[in-house]
This record gives sequence, C-alpha cells and structure tokens, in this order.
Amino acid sequence: MNALGGIGGLPGGSGADYPSAARVYDVLLGGSANFEVDREMAGRMLAAEPQANRFARANRSFLRRAVQGLLDEGIDQFIDLGSGLPTVGNVHEIVHATNPDGRVVYVDVDPVAVGYSRYLLAGVDGAAVVQADIRDVGSILEAPEIRRLIDFSRPVGVLAVAVLHFVEDAPAAILDRFRVATAPGSYLVVSHLTTPAQMSRETVGVVQRYRESTGSPLTFRTHDQVVDLFAGWDLLPPGVVPVDEWWPDPADLEESADLGPVPIWAGMGRLMPSARA
Repeated sequence: MNALGGIGGLPGGSGADYPSAARVYDVLLGGSANFEVDREMAGRMLAAEPQANRFARANRSFLRRAVQGLLDEGIDQFIDLGSGLPTVGNVHEIVHATNPDGRVVYVDVDPVAVGYSRYLLAGVDGAAVVQADIRDVGSILEAPEIRRLIDFSRPVGVLAVAVLHFVEDAPAAILDRFRVATAPGSYLVVSHLTTPAQMSRETVGVVQRYRESTGSPLTFRTHDQVVDLFAGWDLLPPGVVPVDEWWPDPADLEESADLGPVPIWAGMGRLMPSARA
C-alpha cells in the first residue's frame, strides 16, 4: 500500500511523476511513503548494486545510534536537516521513547516530504517540520517551529545525516552558522557519501543512474573533506569512519566483515565553550 495515497494537504501533482531522494531512500528502507516512479528508481539501483538497501539501512542505523547516544548525554532537543520522510526509525520516535518531553524539528525542502511529515506529526507534541533549503540557515533559525520548540540557550543536537552531499558549495559554512547559533555542549552529527575511488564499480553505477534520473546534484567528499566539516567542533572518537563502523552494533560488525564497509562516512562533534566565537 502507498502511504502517500489519499493524504490531504500534499502539494498539487504530489511529485508522483519524478523520483525524489527522500522517497527513493524510503523505498530502500522498506517504507511505503513512495510512488511507483520511486520504486522503479530503487529497483534500478538494486539491480546495479544489490547492497544499496543495506547501505540505506546502515545509514539509518547510524542515525539511531547517534540520537540515542545524545539522549544518553542529556540532549533533549534536535534539529534534523534534510530529514526526508520520517517513516522508518524516525528521530522523534527515538527521542520520545527515552524522553517524552524531548523536542524535534525536521527540516526539508521537498514539498511532498514536508506535507507527509505534517500529516504524520499532527497531534504529536514536541515535534514539527519546517519547509526550507538547508542552505538558507537564517530562515531555518527564524522559523516559527524552531522558535517555538528549540531553546538555543541550551545544547542542541544538529543532525546532518546523508544530506550534505546534496550541497555543492560551502557545506561547512552551513554548519558554521549552526555552530554560532547553538550553545556550548551542542552536538553535530554528519554522514556523507565517500568518493567514487572508494566505491565499488556497482555503487558508482548506482550513483550515476540516480543523478541521471533525478537531476539531483551529488558532491562526493574525501575522508579529510568530511573531517573538515567539523571545523569548530571537537570531533569525538572514533572520528570520521565508515558509517557501519561508528560505534556499531555487533550485528553490523558481522555484516561488514562478510560484505565489506559501507561507502558512507560518519562522525560526531561536540561544541566546546571556546569554539563559539
């Protein structure tokens, strides 16, 4: 069943005639918030790289581990940049399972993702969605949902998971704006595609098909370039590593040993008092 079917409030045309990053990702995660065109795109990706859904699951598992780790550190408010469709292992459910008073604001530019997010979040206390381009940090920080739910005088978890490879120019400048806006003790969580040189031939083929079909720009970054995204943040152990090697679950380690690493970098940084200036 298509979870998007029959939902009021989605934008005209609903995007059913073109694949989107958020909905293709949902397909790979086993979700139902997608259209036939997204399933066709995901099918082509899986035909070229049978591990594509494993890569998506590994990235989602990293998000879960990172959010849970921040909750364990006492973080109770989160901004999820480029959140996509909050359908499989979404942040507010992870947060509210540990802290019912926790607050989450999702940010995405895709009108279908935002419309469906609003539908899912109707009646959910402590969670909201903002439609914005993550490059427009000013509009995000001034959004009514952010001002209502996020207290910038206290630490915030800023999540930039699988989104910055859609930013061609100056992604570090985006993160720097959030660094300046947030209080000491805040955290930054990042995952990002590796470069083609570190991908299998099959994965490179998947990426090429995706770019051709969606028209979405993808910018690959090296390990050092992803490390540089944490400028001004204290990069925490184990540093920037493959996403399935970042404080993995035992099952993730076993899978990686059998199938190889996932071609996505991941890391977490903490904002120290001296880094705010």
